[in-house]
Amino acid sequence: MKTRSPVTPVALLLLCGTAWATAGHAAAPDAPAAAPTFSPCRLAHPMGLAGIEAECTRIEVAESDAPGARRIALSVARIPAINRRKGSDPLFLIAGGPGGGTQDMYATLVPAFARVNRDRDLILLDQRGTGRSGALDCPDYDDDTPVPERIEPVIRACLTTLQRDHDVAQYTTSVAVRDLDAVRRALGYPRINLYGVSYGSRVAQHYLRRYPAHTRSVILDGVVQPDRPLGPDLALDAEASLQKIFARCRGDAACRAAFGDPEDDYRALRTRLANGARRITLPKPRSGEPQTLDFGLVQLGIALRFSSYGAASAAVLPLALHRAVHADDYTPLATLYGLTLRSLEQSIAAGMHNSVVCTEDIPFVQDANVDRATLAATYLGNATYDLLKTVCRIWPRGPLDADLRTPLRSAVPVLLLSGSDDPVTPPAYAIAAMRGLSRSRHVLLAGEGHGQVGVRCMDRVLEDFLRATDPAKLDTTCLAKRVAAPFLTTLAGPAP
Repeated sequence: MKTRSPVTPVALLLLCGTAWATAGHAAAPDAPAAAPTFSPCRLAHPMGLAGIEAECTRIEVAESDAPGARRIALSVARIPAINRRKGSDPLFLIAGGPGGGTQDMYATLVPAFARVNRDRDLILLDQRGTGRSGALDCPDYDDDTPVPERIEPVIRACLTTLQRDHDVAQYTTSVAVRDLDAVRRALGYPRINLYGVSYGSRVAQHYLRRYPAHTRSVILDGVVQPDRPLGPDLALDAEASLQKIFARCRGDAACRAAFGDPEDDYRALRTRLANGARRITLPKPRSGEPQTLDFGLVQLGIALRFSSYGAASAAVLPLALHRAVHADDYTPLATLYGLTLRSLEQSIAAGMHNSVVCTEDIPFVQDANVDRATLAATYLGNATYDLLKTVCRIWPRGPLDADLRTPLRSAVPVLLLSGSDDPVTPPAYAIAAMRGLSRSRHVLLAGEGHGQVGVRCMDRVLEDFLRATDPAKLDTTCLAKRVAAPFLTTLAGPAP
């Protein structure tokens, strides 16, 4: 049975959107001598909602460039194009996290890539240390007490477990792009297209930097510019996103009439929970059995942050905050928290996440440049940054290419996608990243959060971009017809 990562409520603040920092030599994965053989397989939706027919294979590479290094298997799934006269250049998908598996990600986004899949194979490579490519998971950690000092022994235990069978330092972006090209060569594709979301945009940009001759086009969704280490900015960007959601509610007649200014409830709730957590009872998602939860500032932070990721979940926040403050009903907020906890426990490989963050980010953040007073005013406070530092004092650093953190310059066509309310990778990051991309286009969607591929009509835009690879002539007018998720004014739904 697959074990899960040690994800406590505090540790959740580190995951999904903590980006990615210094010594060492990257492994040079080697393509196998013979072309791999694919067999029929099925990809399962992480929540068990569907099964997707695919072709699967495994490709072995060296874990490192050390003499006699162990071999590791990379899991590759292919969704064959429907058109028999398909293009010779597939679309490789790259998941975020760091620590997310691409095959699981695709299983939740099948319709978004259906148009592309008419004429192109989709290649789903689970990055080393994630998904079915030897996920760097750890045994369950059952104590959910949100005490920061408990993180250190948890991380040490995780590292000790993983080091029995892995060189955990060898799971960074610099090594991953070499794996990706080894898979490209093994499958016989002269050139490929890339779609990378969140941390996956970091991988896609570095692949383009290292293998421009084999890159036909790139789609970056939720972009982090290569030269920006994240750490303290996580709290600042999350707070800014939340304030934008509140501003949209104030500007919406129905939302304003129902809740006034949601920031008032937000401030009141933070003050209340600072004086002590609320003990609440709510049903477990699957069994319906009652469970008791202490809902405090940490749980509130997780609920706020991950609800800000998408417009649909953000639409619940004013209502959830209002009920907690005025009806002493924490069920909506606790439900948002519980859904996040379950989702991340199932989808994020904490060990791979740590290898990336502790090599590519935290070593490049100077404490002297961190404004702790400003961070303290945010709902995440200093906890996220301090916990990342704690983890990275323990976790080994891995290979880091000297140019990974330098601005990228390329004439390869690149499409960049941003949501105006993104709590992790705000639009400014995409704008900065595209400065050296001479054939690029930035598409900004108002009211959206992190990751735009599932937005209505985006499937058509992606299809058109991959067909013509001409960012300047790309028609995005259909995106203007989308309707943002309306704010819920009651538990029954939005106002009529």
